[in-house]
Amino acid sequence: MHVRSWMILASLALARIAFGYQFQTVASLGTELVRRFGLSYAQLGGLIGAYMLLGTFVALPLGLLGRRFGDRWVLGVGLALMTGGACVSGWADTAAGIAAGRTIAGVGAVAMIVLQGKIIADWFVGPRFMIGISVSVCAFPIGMGLAQLVLPPVLADFGMHAAFLTDAVPAGLALVLFLVSYRMPSHAASVPRRFSLPSRRECGLLLIAGGIWTVYTSGFAAFASYLPSSLSFQGYGAGIVALVMTIVTWGNVPGTLAGGGLAARFGGFNVFLIGTLALVIGMIGSALSGGPVAWAVLLGVVGAIQPGVIMAVGTLSARPENRAVGMGLFYTLYYLGGTVSPGLCGLAADYAGRPEGGLLAAAFISVLAIPVYMLHRALASHGTMLARA
Repeated sequence: MHVRSWMILASLALARIAFGYQFQTVASLGTELVRRFGLSYAQLGGLIGAYMLLGTFVALPLGLLGRRFGDRWVLGVGLALMTGGACVSGWADTAAGIAAGRTIAGVGAVAMIVLQGKIIADWFVGPRFMIGISVSVCAFPIGMGLAQLVLPPVLADFGMHAAFLTDAVPAGLALVLFLVSYRMPSHAASVPRRFSLPSRRECGLLLIAGGIWTVYTSGFAAFASYLPSSLSFQGYGAGIVALVMTIVTWGNVPGTLAGGGLAARFGGFNVFLIGTLALVIGMIGSALSGGPVAWAVLLGVVGAIQPGVIMAVGTLSARPENRAVGMGLFYTLYYLGGTVSPGLCGLAADYAGRPEGGLLAAAFISVLAIPVYMLHRALASHGTMLARA
């Protein structure tokens, strides 16, 4: 069982890498897409947001389906959709066709994201839960950074179709590993198969926790989407752009992993507050001044110590038997934010006449995490929650 649990976690981490890679694909290919299809920044943001388009509507239903049909079926179908949607985008010759493929892949990603926290909570109990959730969370920026490293040379050597087709590789590998490794744990809580919602209190806490995750992730994702264009606009070469994006994304890995231990030592709220402020200050600094590598270290490493705390609070806002449905509620807001934030930041970039406007808009979105976290903390005992984690 011990080996199986780590194989399952590896499949979920690989699926999260695929999620980050697919989400970042349009941003990494943004200059070519703008040139080829004559897109504005707002239209580019809409193409980025297409990946999240249906998540607001299907997150809760997929949580209910996970309860009814089981994690293996629903998450397996989700990974298959991520793989198939990537192929649709790879074969498309128009921006609308690319958007259609990304929408299909995005629906598959919803199933994976909604169920991953519940699966980790089933297989990683007690102190191992924070380890499992942190590994899963930090896999997403690995995928984003990998896209920035892989896609430009693939585009240059093999063209846009091949670049989009690479999206199918990590998702397909995750599908195979998950189907080979996943079984329901014998100690998992008994889950009622009927369609029902968590209690009113649980729903409230889950929606507020989802709001925290929404503004954190949508702000960061929008920032990462416009940062390559901003650096190119400022005259930085491809090498500096790749270095900065690698730090901004892969720097999240040590930051997020360290955050779990720091939360146990110094308290979840302190870790959350320091991480969020570092993220926002780094975003503003990147938009208004030079020295992109230094700002990347601040927001990419120090600004990434809080995701594990946010996810733990969200996952533990519902009882074990309600987590599949509860995370559907949690991610409904997340997908709404992920759909509109790239477009809103694109409008800000168009208004400013340069992509730095999008970076400042992303910073404004991110700082909203602080008051929403304070509201959740006032309604629930975070000390008890994080002790359980």
